[in-house]
Amino acid sequence: MNRRLLVAGCWLLTFAPASPAAAQDLDAQMRAAAAPGAVTWVGYRLPMVAGPRHMCCYDSIADAGACCGMCRLEGGSGVTMTTGSTPSRGSRIVLEPPTEFLVLARIENGSVTRVRTFTPDCDLDSSGATLVWLKDVRPDDSVTWLASLVARTAQDNEWTKRVADPALTALSLQPGDRAVDTLIGFARAHAIAHLRGQALFWLAQRAGQQAVATIANAIDADPETEVKKRAVFALSQLPKDEGVPRLIDVARNNRNPEVRKRAFFWLGQS
Repeated sequence: MNRRLLVAGCWLLTFAPASPAAAQDLDAQMRAAAAPGAVTWVGYRLPMVAGPRHMCCYDSIADAGACCGMCRLEGGSGVTMTTGSTPSRGSRIVLEPPTEFLVLARIENGSVTRVRTFTPDCDLDSSGATLVWLKDVRPDDSVTWLASLVARTAQDNEWTKRVADPALTALSLQPGDRAVDTLIGFARAHAIAHLRGQALFWLAQRAGQQAVATIANAIDADPETEVKKRAVFALSQLPKDEGVPRLIDVARNNRNPEVRKRAFFWLGQS
């Protein structure tokens, strides 16, 4: 029998109870919730940064009979995020955009092997795996746990794709200065260039003077040209009155020809 979590006003059809998240740190809570010798998905919900946003998966089941499609947690290559108003889908009409989001971790043999993020209007099918829902997770505990996943550097590309990248996404969705400061730290100093670039991208979605300064510093000082180019893209994601003048400056004055070329490209898209 498939164990299925239907969220956003629907019923939880199968539920494995867990002790309150405040009783111990979130990493220990996650591991304690996992079923020994079996795949377990452990999830929690948090407030989300302001702005209409919907997250579901690439492989939604079109005929699932619920409003917003259904995501198979064990399948799919990722999550698609849309902003702005989203038309109603299927039988459920979404009157207002979500103000919270879900973080789910796949735990197998005591290790996190995948992280996924959704909004509560996306119904989830765990394909027979146990699914545990943690209550009252504190935002600061979430930041600490997600950051610990991103910080692991002795991992392969598959880990980066399935765990570190979505953990960065989850950090970017959390309101508050601590999440932003954590993103800034990764953008400045993560050992993996790809993750520095990803942190820069998500910082651009938050704007703010600290974020802008970090992006500009990456263009000037990061040792990797690919990270510099990613930072130029991040400038293009800022509000136009902030991003365009900085793109013009980079296009005119940066000493790296590839970086100047990328700045001209994004100016053409502005």
